[in-house]
Amino acid sequence: MKQTKQVYLTFYIILLLSSCTSKKSPEQTQENNKKDSLEQVAKMQKEAERQKPVEASDINLKKDFLYDKHSLEDTYPYKDTTRNFQWDKIKERLAYVVNFQKKTGQYAILQNYKNKNREAPVVKHFERNAYTRVSDSLGVERYQSAPLYVVGETDKPIRYGRDGSLVRLLSSDTLDMVKIEGISFDGTWDVPKRYVKAISDSTTFNHVVVVDVRNQNICTLEGSGKDWTIRSMNPATSGRHKPPHAQETPVGLFMIQEHKSKMFYYKDGTTTIDGFAPYASRFTNGAYIHGIPVNKPATAIIEYSSSLGTVPRSHMCVRNASSHAKFIYNWAKPMNALVIVID
Repeated sequence: MKQTKQVYLTFYIILLLSSCTSKKSPEQTQENNKKDSLEQVAKMQKEAERQKPVEASDINLKKDFLYDKHSLEDTYPYKDTTRNFQWDKIKERLAYVVNFQKKTGQYAILQNYKNKNREAPVVKHFERNAYTRVSDSLGVERYQSAPLYVVGETDKPIRYGRDGSLVRLLSSDTLDMVKIEGISFDGTWDVPKRYVKAISDSTTFNHVVVVDVRNQNICTLEGSGKDWTIRSMNPATSGRHKPPHAQETPVGLFMIQEHKSKMFYYKDGTTTIDGFAPYASRFTNGAYIHGIPVNKPATAIIEYSSSLGTVPRSHMCVRNASSHAKFIYNWAKPMNALVIVID
């Protein structure tokens, strides 16, 4: 019993001493409060700086090639003129990529490759284009697209969203109709759930392929924030306007959706396989970034064609040297890399 009292007494003394030593003078309390306030202000300033929109002029580009074959200079001769990489325009697009990632939320992409999720309904004010296909007032075709409805109005869609377009999911994906905010296009819309594929909200887009349909070139960039590294600069050939089979490569922002080591293609107007294109990365509709087409009966991969970097020749796809297509195939992962097409 005496030993127990001694233990309690010792414990009480320790608490008393601890209380005495922990007491702070008014000056110390004021100094600590000031320090806490300064730390809080610094934290708020840092967050404000992080949220501040990045401008094109803020983007820093440097070259450190991971692929260095068939490389082009920033400006290079073409016939009796010159062509170039439109770095100012590319910086604008990269700034946009940085800025939309500052906002939290669930990413998703619109998908309807070959109308696999059902043909979209006809929009209210439709047109027929040069390919006799229904399109919206902005020229986006019904075929392979998702219908975009005014929020709360499910009578008829107003616009179409291209397959491969990146969006932000604003409502639960358990609903038949989900609300999305466009990243590849403007506005907030309702879309039937079957056209929307959610992806991880932790996805970071730091691999970007830029295709220039005006200058017929392609570059790859890797980075985040204001600092981006150019990984390759090459000639390419985009899609041409030649109804009823060949179409232009659409301008916009898309997600790489799938890879095919060999993308088999049909002879125009038939269902007969006419050959294959190696190392194909699909980003919208039937548009792939791929290597040089191999027409039957040939089977060996062709590395390069003198037509690269000249004029549009493809059926919507973007042709590359086959080794460059392989580089993109390995470097730009599906559902994690962006393709930006500029003009």
